[in-house]
Amino acid sequence: MVGSTRQSLPSWIGAVTATRKAELEQNVNNMVKEEPSGKKQHQEMSKSQLSDENLGFGERVFSAAGAAFLSAIIVNPLDVAKIRLQAQAAGVPYDGLCQTACFDTNAMLPDMKYDSSVIAKQPRCSPDCSRYKGTFDVFYKVVRQEGFTKLWRGTNASLALAIPSVGIYMPLYDIFRSYMEVLTRQDVPILTPYVPLVAGSLARSVACITCYPIELARTRMQVFKHSKAGVKPPGVWNTLNGVVCPVQSANNHQSLVQRYRFLWTGLGAQLARDVPFSAICWSSLEPLRRRILSRIGDKASVSSVLGANFCAGVVAGSLAAAATCPLDVARTRRQIEKDRMRALTMTTRQTLIEIWRDGGLKGLFTGVGPRVARAGPSVGIVVSFYEVVKYSLQYRKSG
Repeated sequence: MVGSTRQSLPSWIGAVTATRKAELEQNVNNMVKEEPSGKKQHQEMSKSQLSDENLGFGERVFSAAGAAFLSAIIVNPLDVAKIRLQAQAAGVPYDGLCQTACFDTNAMLPDMKYDSSVIAKQPRCSPDCSRYKGTFDVFYKVVRQEGFTKLWRGTNASLALAIPSVGIYMPLYDIFRSYMEVLTRQDVPILTPYVPLVAGSLARSVACITCYPIELARTRMQVFKHSKAGVKPPGVWNTLNGVVCPVQSANNHQSLVQRYRFLWTGLGAQLARDVPFSAICWSSLEPLRRRILSRIGDKASVSSVLGANFCAGVVAGSLAAAATCPLDVARTRRQIEKDRMRALTMTTRQTLIEIWRDGGLKGLFTGVGPRVARAGPSVGIVVSFYEVVKYSLQYRKSG
């Protein structure tokens, strides 16, 4: 009995032990399998939340329009400062106004343009009439001479421009980039890093051509002083009407194409500025924000998406603005040109040569400070707001 019990005990213990061991191994294997799958599910959920493939064009436009509205209001004073400094360098006489009375919005003196000696001889009757010396000097004198609200001169035009322009630009960039990335990854992977550059340039070209007349109106509204008491400065429509009406009165038999051609005066300079700007901006913004988001990992949230896109946008926008400043100066000169025959025959190359001749390197980078200070935060606000709204809409859909 004792011997048989001793012989049967190890077999019983071995059976139980084997059973327990098998159950334990099975549980461990299940846990190991469930952990990657859970992690994978979490990753897929995060990716689906960050993916915007399911968003429609209307939702993208809504996101972009909101971003444009916010940016246009915040940075408009810097835009006024930049344009006035560039216009002053082009010959718009901001000094001596107390003797020549206040200029109307479209009262630029054509014969004084590009003649630094004439401008230098203008009398300076008071510190208020002296020329602008920098960005903060523009702020001070605009507030003192014209009123605080004039720092937002042209905001209506900025909003009228920014909402449709960015509403076209950002969604088209998303669509072009996604389509081109699919094509290049399949056929020519070596070209994939250059997709943001091409997509940004194409999207900007379409938006620029479509909305250019409003850009022309905004520049003219911001360039000229308007301090007549009780007189409301002309708005977007009246400013554009002032561009077209002289042509109609000069020759009523001109074709409609010839009449309204002036609404696209300086379009070449605008494209020469905006296309390189978009190319530089997106080619530096995309890798930068992807690197920041990759460090965040799967813990994407509204704050992380906002922070990553804003930081990348500020850096990319500042670099692009500084690099394209000479083209921006040329664009401003062409848009404020009052000689209609000259306006139709001017080229960007010719304008750049004139700027170099009149002011050298300093002339080419007139207004670079407010331009960079405006463009960096503007790009950061637009891109981050746009991406956050897309993220929120996608999160709401997936939820």
